[in-house]
Amino acid sequence: MFTKEPFYFSSIRKYVILFGTLFNNIKITRTNSTGKITSLIKIPIGYGPKDKMLTRVIQDPNIERQTAIQLPIMSFEITGFNYDGDRKRQTVHRIFKTDTSNPDKNKYQYSPVPYNINFSLSIYVKNAEDGTKIVEQILPYFTPDWTTTVNLIPEMDIKMDIPLILNRINTEDTYTGDFKDRRALIWNLDFTMKGYLFGPVKKSAIIKYIDVNLRIPSVDDLTQAEPIGDPAAIIEIEPGLTANGEPTSNASLSIPVPQIKASDNYGFVIDITEN
Repeated sequence: MFTKEPFYFSSIRKYVILFGTLFNNIKITRTNSTGKITSLIKIPIGYGPKDKMLTRVIQDPNIERQTAIQLPIMSFEITGFNYDGDRKRQTVHRIFKTDTSNPDKNKYQYSPVPYNINFSLSIYVKNAEDGTKIVEQILPYFTPDWTTTVNLIPEMDIKMDIPLILNRINTEDTYTGDFKDRRALIWNLDFTMKGYLFGPVKKSAIIKYIDVNLRIPSVDDLTQAEPIGDPAAIIEIEPGLTANGEPTSNASLSIPVPQIKASDNYGFVIDITEN
């Protein structure tokens, strides 16, 4: 409906990968009564709804199909998108890059649209101390945000700083039955990622030649719908580049204009003809 050709930059996927990567290397230790470390546990993390993960956590481990999972574990998911008008840039602003396949054309994109992406991180543990060990490795880095540079559109060399803001923390206990029931303590951390979404990449020809006619109208000309008479001056501007790749303003030293690429370091040949 909006574009003739489909486009996709994996922007949302990159935001999901960024979020998961920030929390994929958390470890906790277990100690004995003397304080000696007996084990080092890396906390696994996966993408999925909290309700589905919780069902697997409390699943009866004695049934034939072993679906219960070992705690501690973490999961995260996207919980919503919100347009952020405070970060909106001018809609008509363009980001340009020379097309390497055709140096006489530019690739461009309009300003990205700012969206706040809400994430929820859930931490499932069997005892309270495991939860605090994990949370204390996360909270000190958010004051209240953590900013990461992301290569959003490699084709356009667009890299942007993406803040991740920690909004809220709460805990819940799924223990509701007798003492034989499986128990899970859950820490819920809610985040907001200040992301951007981009429209399609378009191409436009690069202007190499400018022809301007200047007229000084007489009193009679002012009464006409169109100016009449010869122009007072004709200004022609085109790029100038020597065969050695040096910029020049001398037309006689320049190579033909069609041979000059937009990415070349050319000068300007200005020719003014006065009548």
